[in-house]
Amino acid sequence: MAIIDSGIANPVHQDLTDSSGKSRVSYSTYLRQESTTDDLYGHGTHIAGMIGGRGTDSTGPQYTRTFKGVAPGVTFVTFAVLDQHGAGVDSNVIEAIQQAIALKSKYNIRVMNLSFGRPVFQSYRTDPLCQAVEQAWKAGIVVVVAAGNNGRDNFFGTEGYGTINSPGNDPYVITVGAMRTMGTVTRSDDVLATYSSKGPTLIDHIVKPDIVAPGNQIRSTLALGGRLRHQYQVNDVALSYYVKGGSTQHGDQYYEMSGTSMATAVVSGAAALLIQKDPSLTPDQVKARLMLTASKTFPLWANATDPTTGITYTVRHDIFSVGAGYLDVMAAINNTNKAPGPALSPVATYNAATQQVTMSDNVNGTIAIWGTGAIWGTGDI
Repeated sequence: MAIIDSGIANPVHQDLTDSSGKSRVSYSTYLRQESTTDDLYGHGTHIAGMIGGRGTDSTGPQYTRTFKGVAPGVTFVTFAVLDQHGAGVDSNVIEAIQQAIALKSKYNIRVMNLSFGRPVFQSYRTDPLCQAVEQAWKAGIVVVVAAGNNGRDNFFGTEGYGTINSPGNDPYVITVGAMRTMGTVTRSDDVLATYSSKGPTLIDHIVKPDIVAPGNQIRSTLALGGRLRHQYQVNDVALSYYVKGGSTQHGDQYYEMSGTSMATAVVSGAAALLIQKDPSLTPDQVKARLMLTASKTFPLWANATDPTTGITYTVRHDIFSVGAGYLDVMAAINNTNKAPGPALSPVATYNAATQQVTMSDNVNGTIAIWGTGAIWGTGDI
C-alpha cells in the first residue's frame, strides 16, 4: 500500500505494527522541504490507520471500542509530500508517484492512496498530475483519489456541482466521495456529507465521483507531534469514548477527522482486501467490482445543518454526488465478476434542446458503459 501524503509518524503508532511489534512501514521517503519522513501534519498517520490499523491500542477487556482499519494486514510504503501545513506541490507528488511505480515490484505495491487534490486547471488529457496517476494505473496499481471537500461551494450557483478536484477528475482512477454514517451501524440512515465534492468534472465532464464511502467523524491513529493535533486538540478522542471508566480527558492515541480523504482511505483498504483474495485482479477489475457491488439504495435527498454556522444544506443522491453507489465491502469481496476491459468513468453530455444528460463510454463512445448495456451493469441511480 503506497500512501502519498504527509508521512507516517515516527516512532510508528502501535496500531501500525505487526503481531511482534515491528513496524509495517516497509519504506519511507520525503519529497518536500522538511528533510524528514516523520508526519509533521498528522494527516498521513490518520489515513494509514484507517487503511490498515490493527487496533492494538484499543484492544482488550478494558476497552469498549476498537479502532481497526479496513485491511489490517497491509504493509506501507509512504512518501511524505505534504508539509507541516498539509500543503504540497504537483512536482513532488508526481515524483512520488513515479517512485512508487519504480518500487512496485520490490514492495508489491498494488494500491496507491491519494487523499488530497487541487483545483482543475486543464483537461485531464494534458494535466501532468492526471498523466502521472494514469501511468501508475497502467503499471498495475489501483489509484484511489479524494473527490474533494467543496460540495458546499455555490460561488457559481452550481450548489457544489462541478467541484471535483484533480487528479480525481481522471477517468482511470477511483474517485471517492464521503458519506455520514449518522453514528449507527446500519447503512439505511446514511446520507452524503454536504462538503463532498460533486461532478461532473470541469472541462471534460467526466461522471464523478465513482463511489462513496464513510468519511465523516472517523476515529483513527493520532500523530502526537502533528500540527493538526496542536491546532485542533478538541478532535482528540476522549478516553471515555473507548476506555471502560475512562475520563473525559482527551487521549493521545486516536484522533477524529472528516473529509473525502477519510472516505478514500476506506476504499483503498477495500481494494487491498480484493487483491489479497485474488492477486490476479487488474486495477480496472477492482474498480469495476467495487462500483458494480456498491449499494444503490439512497433517499432522493436529505437536509443537514452545520452545527457551527447554522446553515442548512440540501444534498441530492444522484449520479454526480454518489456515483455508482455506497461502498459495500462484503459484496465486493464475495463477487467474482472480472471486467473484460477498461473501466474508465463515463462522460456526461448535456443536450440543451431536450434538457437531457446522456453518458457515453470514454473508449468506444457508446451508451453501453463497459459493454454491459446499462450504466455499471445495474441501471441509473
